[in-house]
Amino acid sequence: MSLTRSLEGARIAYKKRDVEASIKAHQGGDDHEHHQVEGRYIKSFVYGGLDGLITTFAIVAGVAGASLSVGVIMILGLANLIADGISMAVGDFLSSKAESEYKQTERKREAWEVDNHPEGEKLELIELYQEKGISQKDAKTIVNVISKYREAWLDIMMLQELKIVDDEKSATKNALVTFFSFLLFGSIPVLIYVFSKYLPFIADNTFLSAAIFTSITLFFLGSLKVRMTGKNWFMSGLEMLFVGGLAAGAAFMIGYLLSGLK
Repeated sequence: MSLTRSLEGARIAYKKRDVEASIKAHQGGDDHEHHQVEGRYIKSFVYGGLDGLITTFAIVAGVAGASLSVGVIMILGLANLIADGISMAVGDFLSSKAESEYKQTERKREAWEVDNHPEGEKLELIELYQEKGISQKDAKTIVNVISKYREAWLDIMMLQELKIVDDEKSATKNALVTFFSFLLFGSIPVLIYVFSKYLPFIADNTFLSAAIFTSITLFFLGSLKVRMTGKNWFMSGLEMLFVGGLAAGAAFMIGYLLSGLK
């Protein structure tokens, strides 16, 4: 059964505090499945991109601060891009896989308890609802209805008792999104140095150009983060720009201070 509401429309209506738009959003349009997929992987896309961009530009800034050659910048930048990208993807895969396995194990346990001791599970859910301020009588009525539908009952027990939401996230897809996002955005500072060999106006200000393009991309990814947080896009962009600039500035200063060791 598909939902009759438009989730995106509801979000826009809430931001504007538009009651009529909220009513309209709840009356038609089904983008629920689209947002489930979007929300499932946007975190990996945004944070993979941010990590790739910040770490790669930090290396570029450190090498530039030490006044090393363009060749060194490209070698270190590309080596970090591939090695750290793989590391990020593997880490995301293993953590997502572990999370999925934990959810499956807990759901199997809950299913076994529902099948073998349903009265005990009903009592647990009644108590959980009572803790939320629902009267015992109403809690019993709610639970008696819910317990007629096994899968819904399991979903509710997972959420109410264990605080687990089963979103059926693919560990492999998550890792691939992280890896390609890391490569895509992390390659920007290095590509500037590649283009500098063919574009004279970049060659004269290579590090400055890399800093400008990186800053624009950081702001973009920070703004995109509001898809998860719901915060102001401009402030979110500035926040990420500040964090990335702080990391790059620190790397540049370390490279500058240690430049005498080369």
